Amino acid sequence: MQRIFLSILLCIAVLNNCSAQLTDSTASQPDTTGRWYAGNPMPKMKFRPVAFIAPVVLMGYGFAAVYDHGALKQLDVSTKDELQEDHPLFAAHVDDYLQLAPAAAVYALNLSGVKGKHNLFDASMLYVTSAAIMGVSTHFVKQGVGRLRPDNSGTNSFPSGHTASAFMAAEFLHQEYKDVNPWIGYAGYFVATATGTLRMYNNKHWFSDVVAGAGFGIASTKIAYLIYPYMKSLFTTKKEGNFTLMPFHQQCSTGLMLSGKF
Repeated sequence: MQRIFLSILLCIAVLNNCSAQLTDSTASQPDTTGRWYAGNPMPKMKFRPVAFIAPVVLMGYGFAAVYDHGALKQLDVSTKDELQEDHPLFAAHVDDYLQLAPAAAVYALNLSGVKGKHNLFDASMLYVTSAAIMGVSTHFVKQGVGRLRPDNSGTNSFPSGHTASAFMAAEFLHQEYKDVNPWIGYAGYFVATATGTLRMYNNKHWFSDVVAGAGFGIASTKIAYLIYPYMKSLFTTKKEGNFTLMPFHQQCSTGLMLSGKF
């Protein structure tokens, strides 16, 4: 059973990488250095539905399993029973740190001289944006679904936040280094898959929680890469004009007054 869900998640990673190659083939290219710098406008990526096939399939499976009373539910239960039967005392919490490894790899590679797609400032902002999207979306879904964890420790099992975080970071690593070495992206997905697997070994999540978490994580980073150029342009667009900022004082009020020509 372990080999089955590992194979499923790794196959999804391959599908996601393949779809990304198809959608990025016509995208704008960076400058001759291969990077987008803070002073240069970032290219605005076009929304391409094919890029979201993999995460939508993963999330769809998870939601279907939550409300299913047949084969999908049985797969969750049988996977949990098998893991607990084979490893009843398993309690390794390396998954708390492993989820961050793909993102840490982006910084390690940059600092070692292997530059990614963006400079560290933009890369950091992309990661923060991805984390915000992932955190908000998984929080509200957890609260709305209220699924009981396998160990009965809470009702916030679906989707797996650790897995979402790990796959968000893996997609971040993939986006930054797919043009440098596509195998780096595969390494990130392998680490993310290991994180999801450990969540099940620790009896904190059902199989479908982990599958859906992978979908939430991948989708969050893809959305961040779509919207961040627009967000950045709001703060970097410069308008010509003459402005004067001066203090003023009137009866019972004091403040600053901005005047000029827009």
